[in-house]
Amino acid sequence: MEWSERIGRRIRLRDLHILLAVVQCKSMAKAAEHLAISKPVISKVIADLEHVLGVRVLERDRHGAEPTSYGAALLKRGITVFDELREGVKDIEFLVDPEAGDVRIGCNHILATSFVSAVVDRLSRRFPRIVFHVVARQAETLHRELSERNVDFLVARRLGTLADERLGFELLFDDIDVVAAGAQNPWVRRRRIELAELMNEVWVLPPPDNVVGSVAMKAFRARGLGYPRTTVVSDSPHVRMSLLATGRFLSIFPASALRFPAKSQDVRILPIELPLAHMPVGIVTLKNRTLGAVARLFIEHAREVAKPLANRKW
Repeated sequence: MEWSERIGRRIRLRDLHILLAVVQCKSMAKAAEHLAISKPVISKVIADLEHVLGVRVLERDRHGAEPTSYGAALLKRGITVFDELREGVKDIEFLVDPEAGDVRIGCNHILATSFVSAVVDRLSRRFPRIVFHVVARQAETLHRELSERNVDFLVARRLGTLADERLGFELLFDDIDVVAAGAQNPWVRRRRIELAELMNEVWVLPPPDNVVGSVAMKAFRARGLGYPRTTVVSDSPHVRMSLLATGRFLSIFPASALRFPAKSQDVRILPIELPLAHMPVGIVTLKNRTLGAVARLFIEHAREVAKPLANRKW
C-alpha cells in the first residue's frame, strides 16, 4: 500500500502511543487512567488500528492485554520512531541553547563513581546547564535499557565479542584488575608480592558468581588457588572502598577506578601481577540509532578523559 493510503492518513503517532501504553500497563483500563482518556476511546483506537493493518495487535483476556507477534513487531518500530523524534526535539533545543540539554548514560557502579564521574565533572564545568542522568546497573539490565532506548549509550567493559549485531563498540582504554589495600595496610610497603601470600588476609570481595567476582575467581585459579576466605562479601564498590580505607582489608578493583581524583587517596595498588588479560572499556551504542548533540558531546569529552589511560602502564 502507498504511504498516503495506509500509513500517512490512517496510522497516527497517537495510535502507536496508545498501543504502547496499553502494552506497558497490560490493561486498557489502566492505560486509560494513565493517559487521562476514556477506555472506549482506547478500544476504538486499537480496533481501528487492527482494521487498517488487517491483523490483531493485542490479545485480551481476564489477565490483561499482551501484544501479538504483529503488535510486537509494530511496537518495535514504533519505539524507534518515538526515540528519533525525541532526539530531534533535543537537537533543536540544543541548537536554540547550545549550553543546555540532557544525556542518559548507562554504566556499572564502578565506572559510575570513577571514569564516568570524571567525564561528567569535566563537561559540567564547561556546560553547567546540561543535565546528566547516570543509570548505574548490572550488565544484563544495562543492555536491556540500551535496546529499549532508555539510555543514550553505555560506558562499559567488553567481555569477549559483542554477541548482539545491533551493538557498536568504540574503545576508550584498556583496563586491568588490581589488588588494592588501604594506605595504612602493612602490605603497601612491600615491593613485590605473590598472590598466594595473601590468601589468609582479610578480604572484602564481590560474590564469585557475579561478573566482577568471576573475574577475581579466574585470577586466583590461574595461580592454582581457590577463592580466598572472604570476611565481607559485597558487590557494592562503595562498601569495598570504605573498608579498604580502614587499612585492614584487601580487595580487587579495576585499575581505572583508582585513577581518578574523586577516589580516596587512602587506597593503594599492591605490586601484584594478576594473570588477567586487559579488559577493553568503551562506548556501546545501537548501530541504527542517531545520537543527539549532547550525547555526542559527552562522547567527545570521554575520549579526552580516556587519553591518559589509553597507553598507561598500570
